[in-house]
Amino acid sequence: MFWKFLDNIESYICRLLLSGFVVLLFVQIVSREVFGHSFSWIEELSVYMFVWFVYFGASYAALKGAHNRVTFQFKFLPEGWIKYIEAFADLFWLFFNCYFLWLATDFVFNKMNKFWKSQTLGVEMKYIYMVLPIAFALMTIRILQVNYRKLILGEDIHDPDQIDLDEIKGAAGAENRM
Repeated sequence: MFWKFLDNIESYICRLLLSGFVVLLFVQIVSREVFGHSFSWIEELSVYMFVWFVYFGASYAALKGAHNRVTFQFKFLPEGWIKYIEAFADLFWLFFNCYFLWLATDFVFNKMNKFWKSQTLGVEMKYIYMVLPIAFALMTIRILQVNYRKLILGEDIHDPDQIDLDEIKGAAGAENRM
């Protein structure tokens, strides 16, 4: 149970953030249109929640193998090579994430002034920018996890939203023949 929760932590965080900022924006719209009153902090908090949603969503996409990739060239290669070439490309992604993680951690913990506060919430910006090291650390872990599952365990991990047109055409052709 605990490991399943940890394996889907980004999904749960994204769901919470998405529902949170949608509810906040709905309250803001109703308040503005019905009561003629606006809460300035709602818009700022919604923007921060959306930014956090994007970063955790990127980590979740890394877990599901759903990041955009240029894959046209794979049609010309033997099937067995593809996962190794993707793993090699993921090495560059890992180096980028580790470098950005180092930069973000240095920025948040060493360079940020504690007097930098958000305009309407009054929260230290350090807590807002904390998403950068957290999300890039999670994304790095997820990239390693996906490559372990593909290369060591031999699992076939594909983008869950990927549509195989040949399969659809074959199914449609089979229905037309009946």
